[in-house]
Amino acid sequence: MSTPYLVIDLDKIEHNTGIVVELCNKNDIEVTGVTKVTCGHPQVANAMLRGGVTAIADSRLENIQRLKKAGIDTQFMLLRLPSLSRVNEVVDSVDVSLNSEMAVLEGLSISAQQCDVVHDVILMVDLGDLREGIWPDDLIRIVTETSKLSGIRIKGLGANLACFGGVIPDKDNMNRLVELATEVEQICNFRLDWISGVNSSGLNLIAAGGMPARVNHARIGEAILLGRETTHRNPWPDTYQDAFVLHAEVLELKKKPSVPVGIRSEDAFGACPEFEERGVILRALLNVGREDINVEGITPHDPGVTILGASSGYLVVDVTEAASNIRVGETLSFSVNYAALLTAMTSEYVKKHTYQGGVRVKTE
Repeated sequence: MSTPYLVIDLDKIEHNTGIVVELCNKNDIEVTGVTKVTCGHPQVANAMLRGGVTAIADSRLENIQRLKKAGIDTQFMLLRLPSLSRVNEVVDSVDVSLNSEMAVLEGLSISAQQCDVVHDVILMVDLGDLREGIWPDDLIRIVTETSKLSGIRIKGLGANLACFGGVIPDKDNMNRLVELATEVEQICNFRLDWISGVNSSGLNLIAAGGMPARVNHARIGEAILLGRETTHRNPWPDTYQDAFVLHAEVLELKKKPSVPVGIRSEDAFGACPEFEERGVILRALLNVGREDINVEGITPHDPGVTILGASSGYLVVDVTEAASNIRVGETLSFSVNYAALLTAMTSEYVKKHTYQGGVRVKTE
């Protein structure tokens, strides 16, 4: 089997989806599954749909087009704000998009009319995380102008938290979103279908019973795929954290000093790494590097293996205390966090192997 590769356990993803969907459904919250960290992997999307999500969301049009080409039959949401230059593709590719700019909304309106369709939009509100969204003071104006556009339907209000500024969803900011939605409905005289308040960072608030009743839509990715809530990255109860496992092959295995020998300067990435003096150690070079993974986001399954660093094409590990005798040609396995999964899925050099029922079903 060609290395490096990522093993994707579809049964665990389906299981995790079911756990998250059950929690949300008990609180009258509909779940859209987010596939962006997997680059719109079709079988991952299908596992989420089997687990109970009602739609699929992704941040890249290319990923959504990949999913549709693979025959994934569901509603699609574009998570990233649409580019003005690609409004025609947005209307053609997705059922609903997240928006905050009038120029783009006007472009979507023109495209939707040309295609004789109605395109649903969620207007994003910035509740303090300072990524995308309309500042609340300007919301009524944007809603009023948007409601006049033909070919556009305001499906709901949304907010994104914890992704940029690290602001945690709580009763205060979620109640603020509900207040804004109520104000919009009263002034503009229409009912919003969705108040899309949370991502994986909102699970703790939902589980604690603190989510306002009108918040009825969630966009969930990491909690499903990696089994973790995203405020503290704690494992979510009854979910798997190992639906994705990275495997890399040992290319070289030699005893060498633990500290570089000679006058040192910056490494290939402009850093000045520090090394602990541990005498002569057994060092292994693996065939995965910073071009493929976020090195800081992987953890060896063998507790006796220590990551020493990486270059673009190599991962360097200390295997002196490894639980088994490591040999050239063997593979070592690693768990991945969100950042590492994103880079590994994006890298064309890391093969993706999906398994269902313990049987390999596809290789990409």
